[in-house]
Amino acid sequence: MTETDLLRRNVNLIGGQWVAADDGATLDVTNPADGAVIGTVPKSGTAETRRAIEAAASAFETFRKTTAAERADMLFALYEAIRTNVDDLAFILTSEQGKPLAEAKGELGLSAAYVRWFAEEARRAYGDLIPSPFKGRKLMVTREPVGVTAAITPWNFPSSMLSRKVGPAIAAGCTVVIKPASQTPFSGLAWGALAELAGFPPGVINVVTGSASVIGAELTANPLVRKITFTGSTEVGKILIRQAADTVKRVSMELGGNAPFIVFDDADIDRAIEGAMIAKYRNAGQTCVCTNRFLVQDGIHDAFVDRLARATGELRVGRGTDEGVQQGPLIDEAAVAKVEELIADAAGKGGRIVEGGARHALGGTYFQPTVIAEATTAMEIAQEEIFGPVSPVFRFNDEAEAIALANDTPFGLACYFYTSDLGRAFRVSDELRYGLVGVNDGFITTEVAPFGGVKESGIGSEGGPYGIDEYLDLKYISLGGLD
Repeated sequence: MTETDLLRRNVNLIGGQWVAADDGATLDVTNPADGAVIGTVPKSGTAETRRAIEAAASAFETFRKTTAAERADMLFALYEAIRTNVDDLAFILTSEQGKPLAEAKGELGLSAAYVRWFAEEARRAYGDLIPSPFKGRKLMVTREPVGVTAAITPWNFPSSMLSRKVGPAIAAGCTVVIKPASQTPFSGLAWGALAELAGFPPGVINVVTGSASVIGAELTANPLVRKITFTGSTEVGKILIRQAADTVKRVSMELGGNAPFIVFDDADIDRAIEGAMIAKYRNAGQTCVCTNRFLVQDGIHDAFVDRLARATGELRVGRGTDEGVQQGPLIDEAAVAKVEELIADAAGKGGRIVEGGARHALGGTYFQPTVIAEATTAMEIAQEEIFGPVSPVFRFNDEAEAIALANDTPFGLACYFYTSDLGRAFRVSDELRYGLVGVNDGFITTEVAPFGGVKESGIGSEGGPYGIDEYLDLKYISLGGLD
C-alpha cells in the first residue's frame, strides 16, 4: 500500500473502525478536471451517523479528562503527519476538488499551521479567580470542553476548514464527528487516517460520508451532540441553526459573503492589481472571502479596469496537476450554469465584458477568467455570491458612496480596500460592517487571527486566540465555608 493509498480511505471511520455503509450503498466521487469517477465512499444515513455520535460520546468521557499537555502532544503529532504527507494529501485534494497543486499544498500548509496553533493554545485555556464580595468564599471560573462536536465542512477548502474546527475542538478536550462535503470526501476521510497516524484514541475523531440532509438532521437532533460547527452557504446554515435549536446546541457558522474590493484614487495601483488577483481568482473564485464586487473610484477606474483585464487574460487555465496552471475547473456543471446566468444578466443590463465571459476552450467545467465593466446595483451579480472567476467592476465618486455601496448587502464576511491615505485607512475600516477587513492586502487569512463574519455571514470566529472559546463552556464555582 502506498502512502497515498493509506491516506485515501473509501469507508467511514466510526469508533476506530473503518466501515462501509450498513446497506453497502456508495456515492461516486468525480474529478472536476475531466468528470472521471475516481472512487466511491459510503452513502451513510441516520444509523451510521448515530453510531459515530455514540462512539464520540463514549470517547469523550475519557478524553475530556486528558491533560492539556497530552492533547497538545496529539495535535503536534497530527501537525507532523500533515507536513510529512503534504504531497500525497495535496494530490488527493486536487484530484477531487480541481484546484492547482500549488494551491492545494498551500491549503495543506495552512491546515498544519492551524493544528500547530491550537496545539499551543491547548495549554492556555485559562480560568479566573474573582475577588469575592463575601467573606470566607472563593469565586472561581473554569473552562470545560463543550462535548461532542459535529463538524460539517464544504468542498472548496476540504482540509483547511477541518483544521479550523478539529484543531480547537481537540485542544479543548472535545471529541468530533466529521461530515465532509460529498464532492470532496477523500480529504475529510484522510483526517481520520492522519488521526490514527498521530495516535488519537478510537472514537475521538469519527468521519461519516453520505447524504448531507440525512446526516445533518441526525447531527442537529441528537442530544449527545452539544456543538455544531459549519462552513457553507447561508441558506444551509439557517437550516442547521433552526434544527439545532430544539436541543439548544452551541453553533458556529461561517457562511456566505459578498466581498467588496474598494480601490480609491490614491491607491498604489500595482499593489491593488496584485491583491485583486489573489482576492478574486484564488481557487477559481470559489471561496467565501473572494472579491464579489470591485468598487473603483472615478479617477483610477479606467486604468484599473485595463490592468485587471490584462492580468486576468494572462491567467493559465488547466488541469490542477499540470505544471504552471493558475486556475483549475469549477467544481461542477451547476457552478458553471450559475456563473453563466450572472454574466448574461449583467450583459443584459448594460455590463461590458472586457475579458473572458464564456466557457473555456478546454470544455467541461473550465471557465474563462472574466472581467465585466460598467456594473450596476441593478444586476444580480451585485447581490448574489458569484463563486466563480468573474470580476464585476462598479464605479464610485467619493468615500461616502464607496462605503454605502460596500455595506449594501445582508452579508458581512470579508472586504478589502486600497488607499495611501492613513486617515482614510482608519475611517473606512471603522465604517465597513464586515468581520474581516484587508487594507492594502488581498490575502488576510492566517491561523493567528480570528476568522468570522457578521450579519448573515455567520456566528462566531475561528482561528487566533479566540477560536478555542467556541469549544469551551464557562463554569462558575462558589466555594464557601472558608472562614
